[in-house]
Amino acid sequence: MLELVTLPPAFGMRNVSPFCLKAEMLLKDLGLEYEMSTLGDPRKAPKGKLPYMIDGDTVIADSELICEYLEALTQGGVYRNLTPEQKARGVALSRLAEDHLYWIMVASRWLDDEWWPNIVTGFFGFIPWPIRIIAARGARKQVQATYNLQGLGRHTLEEQRGFALRDLDALQAALPETGFLFGESPGVFDFTIAGMMAGIYDNQPGTWVTEIARDYKALQAYTERVQESIGVYGRC
Repeated sequence: MLELVTLPPAFGMRNVSPFCLKAEMLLKDLGLEYEMSTLGDPRKAPKGKLPYMIDGDTVIADSELICEYLEALTQGGVYRNLTPEQKARGVALSRLAEDHLYWIMVASRWLDDEWWPNIVTGFFGFIPWPIRIIAARGARKQVQATYNLQGLGRHTLEEQRGFALRDLDALQAALPETGFLFGESPGVFDFTIAGMMAGIYDNQPGTWVTEIARDYKALQAYTERVQESIGVYGRC
């Protein structure tokens, strides 16, 4: 049986990582037998991040590589019936969500001083005090360094808000009014976008990204539609 290893619940979410949620949605959609386990310290994962999937002696680390593995395992079940143009569009939207908007979401959790105490309790609550705050501050410095290296961390908060708004504009404009991206049932690219947005909409308490995303009613309705259709939700 396949095993999907994800982060434990936090911030009112059963699955706090959009990448973990995407992989879980895909496994459910494909009708594969699988079990889930959690790992509180991503540094112990094969590539230092989650999710990863175990299939016997094979370990697949990274949600996109999990998708590709399942595509081979199911002989085309992941990207079924998609034209080359549809797949190209799906990849482009995924890159926008996972390689740009994601980092803004991370920063709204980790680098906002008002929201920061939720990180300390949500991710590091299992560590005794005062080691907890030392570990949390060390991890925060790593997030800040990564955010600066990505480039977004070099901008002011107001400029970051502008980037987030343009990302949300693009995602909402790309969605159909009803149904899903490429048909009457959701697919892997729907799981990618909905998984990301669930982490924004259902985050408790909301971050500054949550506040601006709530103005995107069609995007929020789409996120709910995908979760309801597959029966997998980010929130508890």
